Amino acid sequence: MAVKGRNSATSSRTKARTAAKRAEAAKASGQATDKSGALPFKAAVLRQASGPFTIESLTLDQPRADEVLVKLVATGVCHTDMAVRDRPDTPTPSILGHEGAGIVEKIGANVRKVVPGDHVVLTLMSCGRCKFCLRGEPCYCQRQYPLNFSCRREDGSVSAHSHDGDVCNHFFGQSSFGTHTLANERNVVKVPKSVKLELLGPLGCGIQTGAGAVMNSLKVKGGDSFACFGTGSVGLAAIMAAHAIGATTIIAVDIVESRLRMAKRLGATHVINAKKVDPVTEITKITGGQGLDYALDTSGAVPVFDQAVAALGVRGTYGFVTAGNTPARTFDARRFMGRGQRMMGILEGDAVPDLFIPYLIELYQQGRFPFDKLITFYSMRQINRAFDDSHHGKTIKPVIRMDA
Repeated sequence: MAVKGRNSATSSRTKARTAAKRAEAAKASGQATDKSGALPFKAAVLRQASGPFTIESLTLDQPRADEVLVKLVATGVCHTDMAVRDRPDTPTPSILGHEGAGIVEKIGANVRKVVPGDHVVLTLMSCGRCKFCLRGEPCYCQRQYPLNFSCRREDGSVSAHSHDGDVCNHFFGQSSFGTHTLANERNVVKVPKSVKLELLGPLGCGIQTGAGAVMNSLKVKGGDSFACFGTGSVGLAAIMAAHAIGATTIIAVDIVESRLRMAKRLGATHVINAKKVDPVTEITKITGGQGLDYALDTSGAVPVFDQAVAALGVRGTYGFVTAGNTPARTFDARRFMGRGQRMMGILEGDAVPDLFIPYLIELYQQGRFPFDKLITFYSMRQINRAFDDSHHGKTIKPVIRMDA
């Protein structure tokens, strides 16, 4: 009996030491939880529309059955983040960010796509049940708006909390302006560990949108003529994609000389400064009077729409990825019809992210899609500066490092 007692005591001490070691390891890796099981983390919180982001200490719930806990390494800053920050109807307090990249720390009971330790890029959220999701078009999910812009789960709940109440998160199913996030299995994309993870976040939205507009939506082919109006990160991704697939005439149109120089480095055969010359006249000259096979508008400006449509050739296609602040447009429908032209609205590059993001990474590894040239890194405490620099054209694609 005495031996049994000593063995029992030894076993208890061993279990206690093991539990202590696990707790210490969890604390060292940032996984320490409070008594309720909530995970402490830091995030850039928007407290009021058009206001600055403040870095705050919050707690995050444990993942549900279909959710994935991700320790974020970095996240891109997209113009959609800027637009939503400034909208008066954006719920506050909230965590924005939707171009996250990180490492899976924990998965819900029903998750099969990833396991802890996997590297992932976070992308748009979709329901998985509607006809568009079921036929492989998640960008046009019938629940797209509430799932991506309400800053809540589909059932209306949130998973982030501060000392004074709930904080809206799940923006694009991720809210990646923080050190940790809960994503859904549907909007995590497993990526290879052979590529620097801090680079990959922008593939989840902006880079995917520009490249996908060319490759998936417009379906530009080798030998075609293509012009991109606007050379921010989305437009330059489109330029790189057109170059990668062999378009022979690739025209970049903008009013910022530094971005036009970058477009030239990334594959544009011609650049046009719309402040100095008329783009339609120049494109007509470049194409030998035939006009464009494809035009992509990434600016959302009404005058740019007029120019892009006027520059189209017979059977030409105009695509746009934003409608800007003035969505109404007018055009000559008779001329458009008579020339067999087409117009196309494009969301997220018509991508299936689980397939398209790894494809873009393969092109990058081959040296055919150097999107890393667009990136400027900032620390999380520099997030307001990153937004300001992007707004004023000082940087093309800001990326926030969470450990900096």
